[in-house]
Amino acid sequence: MLVQSHIVDVSAPTGAMRTHVHRPKEDNSKRNKKIPAVLFYSEIFQQTGPIARAACYLAGQGYAVIVPEVFHELNPIGTVLGYDEAGRQKGNADKATKDVQGYDTDNRSMIEWLKKQTWFNGNLGAMGFCIGGHLAFRAALQPEVLAAACFYATDLHTNLIPNQPNQHSMDRLADIKGELMMIWGKQDTYIPVVERLMLYQRLTEANLNFTWHEFNGQHAFMRDEDARYDAELASIGNQLALQLFSRVL
Repeated sequence: MLVQSHIVDVSAPTGAMRTHVHRPKEDNSKRNKKIPAVLFYSEIFQQTGPIARAACYLAGQGYAVIVPEVFHELNPIGTVLGYDEAGRQKGNADKATKDVQGYDTDNRSMIEWLKKQTWFNGNLGAMGFCIGGHLAFRAALQPEVLAAACFYATDLHTNLIPNQPNQHSMDRLADIKGELMMIWGKQDTYIPVVERLMLYQRLTEANLNFTWHEFNGQHAFMRDEDARYDAELASIGNQLALQLFSRVL
């Protein structure tokens, strides 16, 4: 499928949220066809080249892919951080600053915007990498989210924002009604095996509908501009996510 991309500034309680929308290009034979959508969450760097390419790849499979600027209220519209030390420091500072409830209101704002789109068929998923994996997990707290593919989700084993108690995503497992897919790299130093085991136990005890995949890969193995990128694992990860969305959405 050919993909069209455009920008929408979605109105959120914390201000205008720059949002990139990638979806199949319409033609006359499919002009009235409605499609499912996926909320697609970036790393702390926002919509970089690797994120845009991953989103367009998913859109080319028949989905509307919605990529918000996750720290929109903390940066000028259109901010993209570099994959360098300065970018990491700024992104981590933004992560520590943003009110965790802001992620929930961002999700609600995108969902309400989607409901007004004539091409949306009402079936909604979520997907993300690193903190975006956590935000895809967080999106699953919304009742409309039927499936979430979470790639090496950081901070699930701690607290998304340390100085904001009682907002831990893992304390709201009862709110998740859709299916989860958790994908990890065994050599990921950001999420050690002890924490992964704890997460698996918590999800199992909560009787959630989830699948669990661990591969011999490092953190960011899906990012195609990183020395840790593993093309074979990235292909497997994409196929797993597509299988989930095809089956559920």
